[in-house]
Amino acid sequence: MRIYDIESPKQIKNMSIPQLVELSNDIRSFLISSISKTGGHLSSNLGVVELSIAMHYVFDAPNDKLIFDVGHQCYTHKILTGRSRQFTTLRKKDGLSGYQKRSESIYDCWEAGHSSTSLSAALGYAIARDIKKENYEVVALIGDGALSGGMAMEALNDIGSKQKKMIIIFNDNNMSISRNHGGIEQRITSVRSSQIYRGIKHDIKSNLQTNKVGTSILNAMTSVRDIVKHDIINAGLFQDFNLEYIGPVDGHNISDLIKVLNTAKEHDGPIVVHVLTKKGKGYPYAEKDKVGKWHGVSPFDIETGRSLMKLPNDELTWSEVISRTLMDLARKDKNIVAITPAMAQGSKLLDFEKTYPNRFFDCGIAEQHAITMACGMAAGGLKPFVSVYSSFLQRAYDQINHDMARMDLPVVVGIDRAGLVGDDGDTHQGVFDISMLRSIPNLILSQPHDAKEAQNLLYTAFVSQKPFCIRYPRGNVHYDKVDQYELIPIGSWTRYDIGDKPICIVISYGYDVDNVIHKAKENNISMIVINARFFKPIDTIMINELCSYDLPIYVYETDCKIGSLSSAILEYINTQKHILNTIGIEDHFVNHGSIRTLRIQEHIDTQSLFKEIIEND
Repeated sequence: MRIYDIESPKQIKNMSIPQLVELSNDIRSFLISSISKTGGHLSSNLGVVELSIAMHYVFDAPNDKLIFDVGHQCYTHKILTGRSRQFTTLRKKDGLSGYQKRSESIYDCWEAGHSSTSLSAALGYAIARDIKKENYEVVALIGDGALSGGMAMEALNDIGSKQKKMIIIFNDNNMSISRNHGGIEQRITSVRSSQIYRGIKHDIKSNLQTNKVGTSILNAMTSVRDIVKHDIINAGLFQDFNLEYIGPVDGHNISDLIKVLNTAKEHDGPIVVHVLTKKGKGYPYAEKDKVGKWHGVSPFDIETGRSLMKLPNDELTWSEVISRTLMDLARKDKNIVAITPAMAQGSKLLDFEKTYPNRFFDCGIAEQHAITMACGMAAGGLKPFVSVYSSFLQRAYDQINHDMARMDLPVVVGIDRAGLVGDDGDTHQGVFDISMLRSIPNLILSQPHDAKEAQNLLYTAFVSQKPFCIRYPRGNVHYDKVDQYELIPIGSWTRYDIGDKPICIVISYGYDVDNVIHKAKENNISMIVINARFFKPIDTIMINELCSYDLPIYVYETDCKIGSLSSAILEYINTQKHILNTIGIEDHFVNHGSIRTLRIQEHIDTQSLFKEIIEND
């Protein structure tokens, strides 16, 4: 069957094993060819081709719910559900999403752009199914990296407690959390998934449950089974969560996968199917990758493996600018350490790890843990730098607020991929961090407009000994290493006068400052351009000066407007002009006391309100 002829997974259900194997080879070749032109997630998708085929062979989507953790490994799923002809539009405007997308297909029942949500979602589906007395299977595919996320552990605990019928496919691709016992485990898995074993198990269970003696025998047999599982199979983590376990099974053997998934399908409660796969399978460059280079790729040459996207010789990515500066500062200060929640490759920290292995910490997909661990390091006298993508930082809001800012600990957070990121879509657009962080007391939030300012901001951040966030975008920038670092006054903005008689004022930040200046000069338009490099605190002295001019002011920002830089400016102007009288808690943390006492202390009691009304009358 040609890949372009597949319109529904029903078309593969009558195929023989050899035909399914041939289909898997065709899909793998198709993925390599297609992704080499469009870019996308390569290694993870090459690793689950056979597994995705087996899932659709055994289960009946869209009635059965197939949930892919993160969703970046769902390309084969998209092909089997009739979307192969759209792959030329992958991650393009109005084209195919790189993740599951509910609006894109009835086969996509869940959306995610970050890890560790699948198990909670699956349990939710199972509960809804049972309450509504519906009949369908719930299957969650989760990788070993995603299983390290705290949310996944919370879900496992609840799944083990509630004992709802659902299947967890644990995709283990060389970062295994449990030991591989080779032939013994494979043999037990083979026996447990055989038709004979399943038939005997069903008959024995049915017959023994008919009387008290039989029930006692069944319970004894169950105890023996649990001992065997614990001592021989060593389901380890999953058994501790009260989950049935079967595996490991070769994730590239379609025949074995189908047998095991059918076995799991017949199980009454929650069951874990342990599948061993190889990331990047079928493409040598991706198979040999140990650092995640081939996880997400830009267009590349298939023969050489070289990216077709070339940076100019005098440019680096923003991530590299920050990383190089961090290494230079760490060379001079042994207390500087680097932390990443499983994004060392993307955040360009691999050289730091190589140079300072004892001062580099990859804590897995656990942003919350990363921030609080950094806070502990800071309290212990170190100078931690945490690099995390903007959209992923949202998961650590509580830790930034409660642990980092409230205790006023000197942690530097590099907010990578800030702003629009493009291809990865709505789950990854880093447009919320300014609004999210501006309300937190003690926090400093900034963004450089060029590489020189980036270097000096990072230097300033460490010197400040404050909770300090520096956001920087995806993409590249002209780079020259500074000869000597300069302290940047916290909260200060810079001004550029373009032409002689300005017709307006434009306040912006990041590389858009230079874009506005260039455009103004190109069009011979005189204006004042402000580099608002700090979102918190803001430069109130400059704002007062700008407001004294009889010129229109434009705040040009490329992040969400609510709670943004413009909000900060309007809030300050309002306090000066008294356009709107506001009463609320000021920019600080509130200590303990009775509610009545605290309301009086913070001037948010009704007496304070009416006092202000009378005074302003």
